[in-house]
Amino acid sequence: MEALIVSNILLWLAVLALLATVLALGRQIGILYERIAPMGALMMDSGPGVGQPAPVFALPALGGGQVNIGGTGPRNTLLFFLSPTCPVCKKLLPILKSVQKAEASTTQVVLASDGELPEHEEFRQRADLGAFPYVLSAELGMRFHVSKLPYAVLMDAQGTVRAKGLVNSREQLESLLAAQELGVASVQQYLEGQPAKASA
Repeated sequence: MEALIVSNILLWLAVLALLATVLALGRQIGILYERIAPMGALMMDSGPGVGQPAPVFALPALGGGQVNIGGTGPRNTLLFFLSPTCPVCKKLLPILKSVQKAEASTTQVVLASDGELPEHEEFRQRADLGAFPYVLSAELGMRFHVSKLPYAVLMDAQGTVRAKGLVNSREQLESLLAAQELGVASVQQYLEGQPAKASA
C-alpha cells in the first residue's frame, strides 16, 4: 500500500515537472519569436521620404514604349533597382515575377538600372524579363538616392512614396507591400508599435 502511495506521489511530481517545463518552453518560444520577427526592407533616410511625392519621370523602355514613374496613374508602381552583375538581384527575379502576377491588378513592377544598353538588352533576354517595363536612367537612381542594390520603392497611384528600402529576400520585398497595406512606413515600425507615417 505504501509503495502505491509513493508511486502516485512520484507520478504527480513528474506531471507537475513536465507542466512547468512546457510552460517554460512556451515562454522561451514567445521570446524567440519576438527576436526573429519578420524583418522588412532596410529603409535608408535619404531620397524622397515615405509620404512624400516621388520625382516624376517619363522614360523610354527597353523593347519600346514609355514608362511613367511618379505622378498619378491607374495603379501602384513597384520600382526595383537592379544590375546584371548583382547576384542578389538575380536571386530575386523569380520572386518579382510572382509578385507581378499576384499583384497585377493593383501594382505595376518596373525594373530600373543604368549603364550600357547592349549589356541590359542581353540581360533582359537571358533572364526572360520581357514582361517587365525596364528603364535605364542614372538620374532616376540619383533622385531616389540609391546607393546599394537591390533597392525597391513602392509608390501609390497618386505618385506618393509609400515604402522603400534595400531588399535581399522575399520577405523584405513583400514587406514593402505589407507596409502600404498597414499604413506604416515600414514593417519594423509596425512591429515596434510606432505611429504610422505613411498615411501622412
